[in-house]
Amino acid sequence: MRPIAVDLRAPRPGGQPPTARSPRRPPPAFDRVLYRDRNVVERCFARLKQLRAIATRFDKLADRYRAGVLLASLILRLREPTR
Repeated sequence: MRPIAVDLRAPRPGGQPPTARSPRRPPPAFDRVLYRDRNVVERCFARLKQLRAIATRFDKLADRYRAGVLLASLILRLREPTR
């Protein structure tokens, strides 16, 4: 059996090479109106997906599926309180 060589000395402060860092990039532009509109659309899709016929695409014909989406959208719109 060979003995295992273990270095028990403490590492020197300057012993490790510095890690390479990528230069910082400025954050992407933030448009509050665009973000708000996108959020409205994403919430609408989330509500539509709660309806099983829409989420599973129960209707195989495109016209019937589109009619179901329009009907579900209308129902969701009418359920919302007025502003």
